[in-house]
Amino acid sequence: MSWGRVKHPSDILAVGDKINVKVLKFDKEKERVSLGLKQITPDPWLNVVEKYPVEAKVTGKVVSLTDYGAFIELEEGVEGLIHVSEMSWTKRVKHPNKVLSIGDEVESVVLALDTDNRRISLGLKQVEPNPWDVIGEKFPIGTIIEGQVKNITDFGIFVGVDEGIDGLVHISDLSWTKRIKHPSEAFKKGDVVKAVVLNIDRENERFSLGLKQLASDPWDTVPTRYAPGTIVKGQVTSVTDFGIFLELEEGIEGLVHVSELSKEKIESPKEFANVGDDLEAAVLQVDTVDRKIALSIKNIDVQKEKAEVDEFLGAQKSATSNLGDLLQGAMGRKSDD
Repeated sequence: MSWGRVKHPSDILAVGDKINVKVLKFDKEKERVSLGLKQITPDPWLNVVEKYPVEAKVTGKVVSLTDYGAFIELEEGVEGLIHVSEMSWTKRVKHPNKVLSIGDEVESVVLALDTDNRRISLGLKQVEPNPWDVIGEKFPIGTIIEGQVKNITDFGIFVGVDEGIDGLVHISDLSWTKRIKHPSEAFKKGDVVKAVVLNIDRENERFSLGLKQLASDPWDTVPTRYAPGTIVKGQVTSVTDFGIFLELEEGIEGLVHVSELSKEKIESPKEFANVGDDLEAAVLQVDTVDRKIALSIKNIDVQKEKAEVDEFLGAQKSATSNLGDLLQGAMGRKSDD
């Protein structure tokens, strides 16, 4: 009846219409004659290759929507399919009806032709440039962006960077010092944050961001601020079987191993201090690679004892020196006499 879609004969014909048809088959034995209405016009697929070459932009009407795509009528009898994966460069389209509606006039690009099976593959997203092709030029590495938190996962937060493109701030790039078990502890959807562009993977369409990189790493200056021998004050944040952790500043902790608590034998660190206590300790060693600071409390006592000994020896030396001066003076006066 038609080279195009026909839901019901009444869509194109009515009782009483006079029409021209073509005889397709004559079966004398069964007394049947097969007629064709569409055959009196040329088959539109005969010149599809010339009319709809690959990469050409075409315009058509949405005539059907399925779970996997939208059928576009380019002309009567010629339809193309826009697969759901070809509808957006950046958005994950769950169903074509989220993007298109029946009756819409849409522009698309011819992706492939299969004349034998009368199929044309169309692309909707290809009408516009792929944003991933230019995102690197728009946001070079090191660029500071401001965006809204779109999603929160166990491994990080996704921040809106450009239309349809979200950047991932991995949990390890949220803070230099804070131990964040889950990003939801520090962020919620809708928060507006600033971040630094760390990397763009065009091939895998991944955009990496960092929050902690907005500030310098405090561990860069830890070796100079906490040189071995420095006496520090800190608050007990944790007491374990092997020692006590002291917070020296926000996010920076040091460990006083059980062997460095006292010159006396300590059965358990829990006998020595409680969480929240303020303690003094001496810096033994700083490991910037593993971000560890070794502390000692007993070393303070050793330093104090050494200082007391030095002070005593200094006093003795001074007293001896003064006595010598007195004797020398007395001997000098006797000689004058």
